Amino acid sequence: MRAVVLRGGRLEVRDTPDPVPGAGELLVRVRSTAICASDVHYMDHPEVAIDDPSGMSAYDEGRDIVMGHEFVGEVVGRGPGCSDGFPLGSRVTSMPMLAVEGGIRIIGQHPDAPGSFGELMLLSEAMTREVPDGVPDDAVALVDAFAVGEYYVRCSAVAPGDLPIVVGAGAIGLSAIAALARRGIEPVIVSDYSAERRELAGEFGADVLVDPAVRGPFEVWREVAAERGVTTPPVVFECVGAPGLVQQLVETCEMWTRIYVAGAWYTDDTLNCTDAARRGVTVQFGGGPLPEDWWGTFEAVCDGRLDPLPSVGRVIGLDEVPAALDQARRAQGPPRIVVHPSA
Repeated sequence: MRAVVLRGGRLEVRDTPDPVPGAGELLVRVRSTAICASDVHYMDHPEVAIDDPSGMSAYDEGRDIVMGHEFVGEVVGRGPGCSDGFPLGSRVTSMPMLAVEGGIRIIGQHPDAPGSFGELMLLSEAMTREVPDGVPDDAVALVDAFAVGEYYVRCSAVAPGDLPIVVGAGAIGLSAIAALARRGIEPVIVSDYSAERRELAGEFGADVLVDPAVRGPFEVWREVAAERGVTTPPVVFECVGAPGLVQQLVETCEMWTRIYVAGAWYTDDTLNCTDAARRGVTVQFGGGPLPEDWWGTFEAVCDGRLDPLPSVGRVIGLDEVPAALDQARRAQGPPRIVVHPSA
């Protein structure tokens, strides 16, 4: 099959062996997949996968690695022991996990779990679900990203009467805004330097759009809180991951602010605990999405409660993926770029 292959730290689009379905595995032809910032992080920080104590991710410079973990595909083959629950031609998706002997592998972040930046991939039948007729391929390919925002918003226990701030209106920021909007939380303050992304945030349910080059998000929060009579502390969703940003939020926030860090996964950042303690700040890092968030988001997309498609700014083929990943590395381009590998 043709695929975007990572090997020896370099990307190239070329032929690589077709994956062969093992026991309980489905062979799937990829119809749509989406580029994610974590694809770039996986390439740029291989030590995170090399040192993964869970064994779910791995990095081997001497083996082909096909990345991509947000996808929808069509069943074209079945391994031994599969049921007839997914007839050939069925449209399917899954959380990006492959069950293998000895545990779980993250699809697209392990040489033994080829991802969706190729024409073919493997799914564990037990983790697979069929996509209902009429649901667009590209919308399903975005489920994983929007499940991230759902996870953080659920964990925050944000409630009516709270005044949340979303820092960053990229892919994850938009997912957090959408999760807040589905809960009827308003107003939602969104801070982003890009006028285009602020406008897009409004489409997903943001109410107050802030350019941090002009005004700080907590300055705006204090103003809106006074107008609305808000008495609870800010609930902040950090969706950028820029070094120093979490510390900046801690230094400028209100007392007892709760900060949910969706962005700073791969940066060796520092946080002054004294500053955080003085303000009584709660900070939560990582950990999701969990299955309830993933499948809940999938169901919201399928029944029309969530439309992630406005976040898509470009649709490309496999040959354009390396350049698009480099663009994502530089935080440029639209929030979401969708790839059609078999086009």
